[in-house]
Amino acid sequence: MEPLNQAEIRQARIDLAAAFRWAVRQGLNEGICNHFSMDVGGGRFLVNAHGWHWSELSASNLLLADFDGTVLEGEGEVEPTAFYIHSRIHKSCPQATVVLHTHMPYATALTVVEGGRLEPCEQKAIRLCKTIVYDDDYQGLALDNSEGDRMAAKLGGKRILFLASHGVVVTHRTVAEAYDDLYYLERACQLQVIARQTGLPLRRISEPVLRHTEEQYEGDRRSAPLHFASLKRILDRDEPDYAR
Repeated sequence: MEPLNQAEIRQARIDLAAAFRWAVRQGLNEGICNHFSMDVGGGRFLVNAHGWHWSELSASNLLLADFDGTVLEGEGEVEPTAFYIHSRIHKSCPQATVVLHTHMPYATALTVVEGGRLEPCEQKAIRLCKTIVYDDDYQGLALDNSEGDRMAAKLGGKRILFLASHGVVVTHRTVAEAYDDLYYLERACQLQVIARQTGLPLRRISEPVLRHTEEQYEGDRRSAPLHFASLKRILDRDEPDYAR
C-alpha cells in the first residue's frame, strides 16, 4: 500500500491506542499478551511494544517497525509472536490493513472444542460467519516466518481467522471496522456459549433469510465508524492520555 503521511500515521496511532484501551474495558485482553497492528505502507506497521499492559498504551508509545523486525520509531521491542503473525499477514493479505489478535475468552472457547464453530443462529453471528475461516491445525507458538505465512495463507481473502487452541485474528481496512468486528465477534461467541449451556438446540435459520440478512448488513457502512467514534468520545472524557 502507499505510505501514509505523518498526519495519517498520527491518527492511526490514536485509533490503535483507543482500541487497546477499550479492549481492556471490555475484557478482551490477556495480561501483556496479544497484539494490535496497522500497516502504514512502505513495509512498515504500528504495533504495541512487548511488556506494556494495554491500559498503559497511548498513541506515542506504540512502535513503528518494518517487515524485517527493525524498530524504526519508539522504545522497546516487538514481541516475537507479534512480529511473525502481524508482519506476515500484513505482507500477504492486502485486505488486512489492521490486524487484531486476542485470546478473548468466548471466541477462544470455540477454538478449544472439537468442531468449534460460530453458528449463524442470531443477528451478530449472521453478520460475521461468512467472513470467518478456521485453522484447525495447531502448530504451537508462532515463532518463525513459516508459521506466520501458514496463518496468512489460511486467512486468505477472509477477515477473521479462528486459531485452534489459541485465539482469533480479526482484520479489516480501518481500526474502526476491525474493532467493531472484534467486539461483536466476542459478543456473538458469548451468546452461543451461553445458549449451549441450556442444553437446547440452536435455532436454525433458513438459507434465504440468512442471505437476506447478510445483504442487509452489507448495506450498512456507517455503524462501525459511528460505534468507534462513540468509544473515543468516552475516552476523551475518561482517559484522555490515550491520545498523547
